[in-house]
Amino acid sequence: MRFRHPDGSTVHLAYCTNVHPAETLDGVLAQLRDHCEPVRRRLGRDRLGIGLWLARDAAHALVTDPSALRGLRTELDRRGLEVVTLNGFPYEGFGAEEVKYRVYKPDWADPERLEHTTSLARVLAGLLPDDVTEGSISTLPLAWRTAYDDARADKARTALLTLAERLDALEELTGRSIRIALEPEPGCVVETTHDAIAPLTAIGHPRVGICVDTCHLATSFEDPHTALNALTEARVPVVKSQLSAALHAEHPHDPEVRSALAAFAEPRFLHQTRIRTAAGLRGTDDLDEALTGDALPDAAPWRAHFHVPLHAAPAAPLTSTLPVLKDTLTRLVGGPHPLTRHLEVETYTWQALPPELRPRARAQLTDGIAAELTLARDLLTDLGLKELP
Repeated sequence: MRFRHPDGSTVHLAYCTNVHPAETLDGVLAQLRDHCEPVRRRLGRDRLGIGLWLARDAAHALVTDPSALRGLRTELDRRGLEVVTLNGFPYEGFGAEEVKYRVYKPDWADPERLEHTTSLARVLAGLLPDDVTEGSISTLPLAWRTAYDDARADKARTALLTLAERLDALEELTGRSIRIALEPEPGCVVETTHDAIAPLTAIGHPRVGICVDTCHLATSFEDPHTALNALTEARVPVVKSQLSAALHAEHPHDPEVRSALAAFAEPRFLHQTRIRTAAGLRGTDDLDEALTGDALPDAAPWRAHFHVPLHAAPAAPLTSTLPVLKDTLTRLVGGPHPLTRHLEVETYTWQALPPELRPRARAQLTDGIAAELTLARDLLTDLGLKELP
């Protein structure tokens, strides 16, 4: 979906296909047929943006076989789909029964992360629509925080600088400008937008910026305006933003609230949980840890990294951080010029919701994703952007 900003520039809205995890190219082609095109039809649009997640094997198949890449591009066109952004955070296995900490491997100190992301950039340059010259790739924020020392930090910085040089060369070759975006996430070396400023400033390359995920931002209790003002002042480019909402519990000491939270503690993904105290941010790596004993104080609200559907807040006594998303979006695109032109709805946890909230059929998932995109569209038009055909 495309929108005209009042300044005349085009803002792209997509939804991320990691909600339909596929490890192979055949799986990606199937998800276009079975999920992405039905969402487009459900919205009644001639064209729909998708943020592709390409696992290692799928990316390798595309970058080593030009005919496969041309075939994917043809299939996207045939189904009324377009790609301007990729999710390069998960490397593989995102559809596994247990993902948890595996999603942070390989990290940016591992040469495989550089090679995989280079492949993604080459693929994206071949998938961009003819009238689009800029693409984006979100990626993990350096590494998970443990076992990350100065030596690994130096390797990660060198890898990102090498990637930036490769992206420069790619633009010279193709005329397509691809940028990379570190995505702060609770528990990682770069947990907050504030944490991102120092390493990104040290890299100091315009092709390496930040992806602002509004669920992660909210989970860490960051104020959107303060965070984005600091990024602007530090001249850190917001390459991309993922529109998502976290789980919010206003009164975690209440047994009813804790019981409601327990329904969201599930075995597939990490749901880092945070509380803001007078001494600063405190947290656990997962929601079940927060609910066990006295792992976290419970005199103030908790937020959990659980991407809940944008249009459907959990039932009371829980709610979502949709207001944080709205405030962030206002700052991102509501001003005289957009801070980013790539927006991506990323709710990958539909099948991890409590059983009674999960879609029971493919059509229900289609309806849910379409409803999320409709909400995002309405927020954009309320900010003065005009939807384009």
